[in-house]
Amino acid sequence: MDIRYRLKVMLFMQYFIWGCWLVTLGAYMMRTLNFSGAEVGIVYSSKGIAAILMPGIIGIIADKYIPANRLYMICHLVCAGTLFYAATVTDPTVMFLVMMINAMAFMPTIALSNSISYSSLSQYQLDSVTNFPPVRVYGTVGFIIAMWLISLLKFELSSNQLYIAGGCSLLLAVYSLTLPHIPVVKKAITSGLGSKLGLDALVLFKQPIMVVFFLFSLLLGAVLQITNTFGSPFLHDFARNPEYQDSLIVQYPSLLLSISQMAEVCFILAIPFVLKRYGIKTVMLLSMLAWTLRFGFFALGDPSTIGLLFLILSMIVYGCAFDFFNISGSIFIEKTVDTRMRASAQGLFMTMVNGVGAYFGAILSGRVVDYFSIDGVKDWPTIWLVFAAYTAVLSVIFYFTFHYHHKEEAPAC
Repeated sequence: MDIRYRLKVMLFMQYFIWGCWLVTLGAYMMRTLNFSGAEVGIVYSSKGIAAILMPGIIGIIADKYIPANRLYMICHLVCAGTLFYAATVTDPTVMFLVMMINAMAFMPTIALSNSISYSSLSQYQLDSVTNFPPVRVYGTVGFIIAMWLISLLKFELSSNQLYIAGGCSLLLAVYSLTLPHIPVVKKAITSGLGSKLGLDALVLFKQPIMVVFFLFSLLLGAVLQITNTFGSPFLHDFARNPEYQDSLIVQYPSLLLSISQMAEVCFILAIPFVLKRYGIKTVMLLSMLAWTLRFGFFALGDPSTIGLLFLILSMIVYGCAFDFFNISGSIFIEKTVDTRMRASAQGLFMTMVNGVGAYFGAILSGRVVDYFSIDGVKDWPTIWLVFAAYTAVLSVIFYFTFHYHHKEEAPAC
């Protein structure tokens, strides 16, 4: 079989696993297990903690000691075991510990899947720039299909979502045995843990513009965690209103949420033009505006005809909010930072967004949800408006503090 098809299968399952539970586990914990918003936030914070350390550690092991495809298999075996066990857990502290172990195994597999793809394409003399994007898009497809499957099977409030994710993780561990061997190069000069975490790039903090950029990377990383954690519980809570109990939004909320991932694909295609034409400052401001609209439309949305329109608009602007920050930020680093520390700077960017930002976003957003809850009933419009105000304030501060002068003739920014 063509190596590209084999990699498509790998990436499809890689993100299918995540799609089974990432956006629906919060609803399961809140509605079925009766966890508080703070408890749900703490469980989701495990992803941020794991993202700070584990990709760097696993990356070093894959570079020097254990072939990436074998390490990938081991990680997914751990993921399968923890997901199966998590399906039986009803205590928030135990759930946090189990999902922490899962995150420590799963988060590195994202980077490992990319490494395996690049190495395999190279072994078959295929250009990665040309061939990787159409391969990687199958990961997004897998995520979307997983969301649809969990929703159509009505597993969003059931532990079955974890069983399906665990089963797929086990299958992927076995499948990884069929992938090309990725040799280790023990004598190779590889970046250490400090570099992979971005510590070499700390010298960038001598530049005020980079201080502002990385600070807002952290603050926007917190925003991303909010919708991953509480988007699904919000839609499920419409079931409390008898008028909406039988609506499609309540019955199949993940179908609606999957529009966000579909929008991502579209906005990715716009990034090269927008970034080249307007520059990173404008692109990041557009991202912050999109986040404000995302939460503002949530506040106005409900399963009624007009309310549904606002919910759909919220899903569409998510693509801009996510892509225009995460992907454009990565490109900005690639084009701006000295070549000798680009890898470290990318590591620092990931640590700020998916590590520190995700951790604090999960913790603090959970407390906001609890603060605006009375007897278990959440004032979602107010909650979303608080988050919208947060991103609106960020955009104003960013506008006046990020002093970057774009030259339109520049290649990317």
